[in-house]
Amino acid sequence: MEKTQISPAATFLLGGEFNINRVGYGAMQLTGNGVFGDAANRPNAIKVLQQAVASGVNFIDTAAAYGPGTNERLIADALHPYQKGLIIATKGGFQRPGPNQWVPDGRPEWIAKDIDNSLKNLKTDIIDLWQLHRIDPNIPVEETLAPVVAAVKAGKIKHVGLSEVTIEQIEQAEKVVPVVSVQNLYNLGNRQWESVLDYTTERGIAFIPWYPLASGPHTLEEKISKIAARHNATTAQIALAWLLKRASNILLIPGTKSIAHLEENLKAGSITLSDEDFDALSK
Repeated sequence: MEKTQISPAATFLLGGEFNINRVGYGAMQLTGNGVFGDAANRPNAIKVLQQAVASGVNFIDTAAAYGPGTNERLIADALHPYQKGLIIATKGGFQRPGPNQWVPDGRPEWIAKDIDNSLKNLKTDIIDLWQLHRIDPNIPVEETLAPVVAAVKAGKIKHVGLSEVTIEQIEQAEKVVPVVSVQNLYNLGNRQWESVLDYTTERGIAFIPWYPLASGPHTLEEKISKIAARHNATTAQIALAWLLKRASNILLIPGTKSIAHLEENLKAGSITLSDEDFDALSK
């Protein structure tokens, strides 16, 4: 397998413990339609995961809800026994009645079940990073996180994160358990969580933007195209490079079913935008 070099400077220390290459891989696309069921081409999905790790990726994002369960099992089949330094982050807190159906479930008994299922599916004794996929509006977050705290104490979970949360919700959760990561929607074209990103940057909390490849509205297209041409890059690579420059705590998890696209995404880590390029895209 060919190795794509990722700049060693492009790392982030997660939870004060794990040195993460900032261009990682998001495994959600390796599922069936509607993020339901197994990957249509499982042998190819396994190759993509193996190539990601061979290319220097040491941070892979998944969730109990992807499949549900099939994505975690796929990762285990592709990569277990896990090489030293490879961090598999998973999430819990959703019920999946069917394709494209996502129902938050923050009941303590469901969270405890999700954690145990993830451990089993990933063939591991400890989850390096477990994130609450969504806060259930019907359950106090302190109750939802109680089994998570218990799992940390029992040695089942090392670090805890949150997904799609406000600053107030992060502060609320941190009264119960230390938070080392926040995974919110954020990209060049959608910056609704700007204040949360700034908060996490100040606190040394990893910010993991999901849907990172979106390059923004048509008004940005011409600017991106010109900058991409100067860097001999694609618009997607520029969108990722912008995120890497935006804040040093951003960890990227672009997903793909294609080894060619995987390699393209990883090369974004070696693109350094000038301050002028960055400012032009940020306006």
